[in-house]
Amino acid sequence: MIKVIIKKNEIVISGHAGYEEKGKDIVCAAVSSTVLTTVNAILSFDEYAIRVTESDELKIRIAKETEIVVKLLNNMINMLKELEKDYKEYIKIIREG
Repeated sequence: MIKVIIKKNEIVISGHAGYEEKGKDIVCAAVSSTVLTTVNAILSFDEYAIRVTESDELKIRIAKETEIVVKLLNNMINMLKELEKDYKEYIKIIREG
């Protein structure tokens, strides 16, 4: 299961959906596409607005809470929530704090 943990100034994404075998998993592909498109869009506006680290999980830390950063991240979260509605067994969104 993919877990998306939303904190005040950070979003942490971890896990694997397990919908299908690696390379054919449409849930993982949708999450990856949504997140990477959002990250790249934010960084194209301001390369210092967020800090992204990747290891076992992907962390997006908000360094500058500008209007565009907030709108793009909210859009990403809304898109992930839509995926969660259709694939509840494979993605879970948790809001902390």
